[in-house]
Amino acid sequence: MLGEKLRVQALRWGLRVVFGLPRPFKRALAGRTIRLDGQELDLDLQLFGRLDRLSSGDGGTIDRATLAEQRRQADLAADLVADNLLDDIETRDLEVPGEIGPLPARLYVPPAVPETRSLVIYFHGGGFVVGSVASTDPLCRLLAAQSGVRVLSVDYRLAPEDPYPAALEDAISAFRAVQADAASFGADPGLIAVGGDSAGANLALVVAHQQAVRGGPVPAFALALYPVTDVERTGGSRELFGNGFGLTAELLQDLERMYLPDGVPTDDTRGALLRADDLSGMPPVYLATAGFDPLRDEGEELAARLRAAGVPVVARRFPGLVHGYASFTALSAAARDATLDAASALRAGLGLVAGARAQRTARRHGLLELRRPRRSADPLADPLAGG
Repeated sequence: MLGEKLRVQALRWGLRVVFGLPRPFKRALAGRTIRLDGQELDLDLQLFGRLDRLSSGDGGTIDRATLAEQRRQADLAADLVADNLLDDIETRDLEVPGEIGPLPARLYVPPAVPETRSLVIYFHGGGFVVGSVASTDPLCRLLAAQSGVRVLSVDYRLAPEDPYPAALEDAISAFRAVQADAASFGADPGLIAVGGDSAGANLALVVAHQQAVRGGPVPAFALALYPVTDVERTGGSRELFGNGFGLTAELLQDLERMYLPDGVPTDDTRGALLRADDLSGMPPVYLATAGFDPLRDEGEELAARLRAAGVPVVARRFPGLVHGYASFTALSAAARDATLDAASALRAGLGLVAGARAQRTARRHGLLELRRPRRSADPLADPLAGG
């Protein structure tokens, strides 16, 4: 175990050296500039992709026989590119109720504003098959530090052991449990958002949608980074960026088959939110896509549908980035800037909700003051005076 930890530290140091080289040296290592669909791939992410292909050889596959080891490696990979400057974030490991049992979770408290009452329940990415509280730890630290919002990272059951709708049921149960017991997490129940990246962004969006459909408490805000919204689709960005940019079309299909082995049920479109008949009633949404991501088109189509349904949406496309960019903030300045944009949106979105609530409260108090009858010095002259 110690040897593995030292190996990770050595690899992390090596990456910092390589990515700290002057731009001409990095360009020589990365190869010729890649331009596609009117976009130019970020140099640092192009270099990382080349190094990753040299080390893995095949661009990444899922092997059911070694799935446990692949999950462990995913956690190690997150630590490999972690930002050392965020180690001082206060964290607490705990459990929250899931659909059939407790789920591991980790609470992050911003060091600058520990008294904040805003909280985002965050679901990790990983194609519904890999990923954990550990794999998303660096990202959650960054979000907490930059947004000033408490972050509660929540695990969920993974496929193929627990296929759809296990992950979604866990996410819905976790949101409802935390919302009902917000004080235990230092949060205001009216200032709880949901968020996630990739598969986790799917879960966050569907939780918000289902709460609106069922008439339950709706999250105050939804943060979605490069979400999957329409499984089993082909063509478009899935074809254009389906090879050579990290997440491949083949890997994407494998992950979706594990999560939805029988496809999207005809009577249950929760597995493909883009197919929902009605998206109205959802909270304000921040939805980010990456230019070189196979999932780009379906994310942007969902943003358009949300706007058409009257949902406030901030949609961002970061043209030079790839799927999963929020995991590479320590290596790519462009990826870090894009992730900080999401943190700013989270802070602003919840700040607007809190401000609107304060204004409504002030108006109610003001109306009460206006309606309060004045007492006359002579009780007989005031029919509402006591006596």
